[in-house]
Amino acid sequence: MKTEIIKIGNSKGIRIPAYILKECNIAEKIELEVKDGQIIITPVDEPRKGWGKKFECMKNNGDDKLFISEDVGLDAEDWEW
Repeated sequence: MKTEIIKIGNSKGIRIPAYILKECNIAEKIELEVKDGQIIITPVDEPRKGWGKKFECMKNNGDDKLFISEDVGLDAEDWEW
């Protein structure tokens, strides 16, 4: 596919069709790299993406229990915050 470079303020850019962004799983952020004279655009996955849903599933399945028993003696007042 050929496209034109467009002026964006003091910079320049390209328009990437929505179907290409969707196919490459690009939503909001990308990693931009120059390698061997080529521009490489890579989608950036957000850290902890989807964790909220996973934690909710753990809670619903009863999998969110402590690994350390309460009789180990880890009292919160003994901790430095």
